[in-house]
Amino acid sequence: MAGAGEGPLAGVRVVELAGIGPGPFAAMLLADLGADVVRVDRPGGTALGPPPEQDVTGRNKRSVVVDLKSAGGPGTVLDLAARADVLIEGFRPGVAERLGVGPDACHARNPRLVYGRMTGWGQHGPLAASAGHDIGYIAVTGALALGGPADGPPYPVANLLGDYAGGSLYLVVGVLAALQHARATGTGQVVDAAIVDGTAHLTAMLHGMLAAGRWQDRRGANLLDGGAPFYGTYETADGGHMAVGALEPQFYAEFVRLLGIGEPLPPREDPARWGELRRLVAERFATRSRAEWTEVFESTDACVAPVLTLGEAPGHPHLAARGTFTEHGGITQPAPAPRFSATPAAVRRPPAPPGAHTAEVAHDWDVPALRPTPAPAPGPQQPGTLPPTPMEGQ
Repeated sequence: MAGAGEGPLAGVRVVELAGIGPGPFAAMLLADLGADVVRVDRPGGTALGPPPEQDVTGRNKRSVVVDLKSAGGPGTVLDLAARADVLIEGFRPGVAERLGVGPDACHARNPRLVYGRMTGWGQHGPLAASAGHDIGYIAVTGALALGGPADGPPYPVANLLGDYAGGSLYLVVGVLAALQHARATGTGQVVDAAIVDGTAHLTAMLHGMLAAGRWQDRRGANLLDGGAPFYGTYETADGGHMAVGALEPQFYAEFVRLLGIGEPLPPREDPARWGELRRLVAERFATRSRAEWTEVFESTDACVAPVLTLGEAPGHPHLAARGTFTEHGGITQPAPAPRFSATPAAVRRPPAPPGAHTAEVAHDWDVPALRPTPAPAPGPQQPGTLPPTPMEGQ
């Protein structure tokens, strides 16, 4: 079947109602794993995101264009849902129902369908109908407060923590679990994946530490938030940075040995002297460049690594040896993950241009509504005019 490639999800059909942020990333992950993902784009595209040809989250997918506000739009999506295993949408609560493609309408056509809903606030609650973005969702869960200096404001790491970790990955876990249930019972269900729920879930260990009195509820005062001088980042002589994660005593001993501080260091077990220890470590790192320190610590158990940029990361020797990044269609991008011994995943298609695969999907999924409408029989024409040309996917 065209569009279904290698990978453990080969043969699984997914309908993605186009959106921004976590929904497209979740659908990309399913597509990377071999699912046949058909993205239903809206006329005119979405407001945010890179151009389609550079939007890596559109890889391994096929695209059709459907106007859900047109008379036949909802019916076309329901035809796709009737032939799918999974549908993913990221509208605000109630919008899919108003458009005629909500869970009830889809399940009436396909009771086995897994209907994945991706939102920030979830399907119910006081803020469910409100607009939002990653930074607001992680703010109310306590996760945003973890990042940043103790004496400065917190800051997000792009939209990785909320949109993708708390959102996309939880949607994919939910979809795969529900898909297993549907195959065992013949009954589909709705997966309510809210970024606030997933992000809160990610903080489980920290809540346990907080309850045990082993985590202070303030930034820059703990083992894992930059408070400890042996778990943080340090500037080098050339303006680069090194990341230190020498938590265990044996790794810390190796770190100190290779760092080469001559004078006795303050005891690391005494938080009251962490400031003094951090100053000595920082002064030492400032004596050499990032490349020089990388050479010192590489292939040791000191748990020290250079802080690379997005552009530098693909060239790291370890990542290059593993093929962590790949080049496809002129774009360097992360390779599919995780890895499978029997059903390896791969980048099979470049990012899908909106509507590029309408005729292909109409044939493969047997959806007549997607087929271009035949042009009317030509009638008398005025000189200098051309007959109208049907637009595929409209």
